[in-house]
Amino acid sequence: MFPQDYFDVGKARIPGRGLGTFQPEPKLYGENSVKNSVLVALREGYRHIDTCLRYGDGQGEKEVGEAVRESGIPREEIFIVSKLENVYHAPDDVELNLDISLKNLGLDYVDLFIMHFPYAYKRTSDFGTERDEGGRPVIDVELSRSYDVTWKAMERLVDIGKTKFIGLSNFSSPKKGLVKLCQENGIHVTAFGPLGCMPIQALVGRSGPGPLEDPNIAAVAKKYDRTPAQVILCYLLCRGISVIPKSNNEKRILENFNCRFELEEGDFHLLDSLVGENGERGVRNFNSLEYLGFDNYNEEVEEP
Repeated sequence: MFPQDYFDVGKARIPGRGLGTFQPEPKLYGENSVKNSVLVALREGYRHIDTCLRYGDGQGEKEVGEAVRESGIPREEIFIVSKLENVYHAPDDVELNLDISLKNLGLDYVDLFIMHFPYAYKRTSDFGTERDEGGRPVIDVELSRSYDVTWKAMERLVDIGKTKFIGLSNFSSPKKGLVKLCQENGIHVTAFGPLGCMPIQALVGRSGPGPLEDPNIAAVAKKYDRTPAQVILCYLLCRGISVIPKSNNEKRILENFNCRFELEEGDFHLLDSLVGENGERGVRNFNSLEYLGFDNYNEEVEEP
């Protein structure tokens, strides 16, 4: 099996290999880490960049925009993704979120605008997050359950040309079933954090080693003289899923892009079986129960 480089879904042409910009942290990675990483990625051949308003409170978007302009690559050749944040779910606020993101990016449109989470926070007058005595965000339950109304407001953004496409993230279904459901209905899937990235401390959902330390993946990597990361990314591309690993390390950014190679069918099925037929052996990096007071990833009952 040989992974595709682009995926054509309806009118969309989505690059398979992308770069995530989650958690820009100047204290850890230095100033302009996002800009520098995106520039390295674009020069290597990446054409899919994922960001959002809440990554560094807009700083991530600003640095993505700077890198795009400095790269000299025509805007239409780069697939840029941003996201609707939890305090902007009210229909009248949706366009405001995208306008702020477009200003940060210095762009007239994004290629894909995603509802970041299926739940809404109660907001302050200046679009901050209301918090309880324990510091947890206060959930606007009624608005959270009305995500179809939020979606309708997002559809208008396509009509007026501020985004080409819209999508969802962090919505739930059985792990493998979600991909199957989407692909059977012409909905493209992108793997966020496909190498086992860890979220903010309050949302950490696993302990112990991640997929990069899995012995089965390591054995396949040795067979092909590849890194475990390259094997994981190649496998996902073979499944028709785009990948957006995040890194600030130039060597790993380049290695992650060099992940298209022929994967024998037996090895594909071995990798496909690691989480179990229905994902029952899968490990989730995120756990929202303690932070939100409900399990956003409940696959049996819709919450909140």
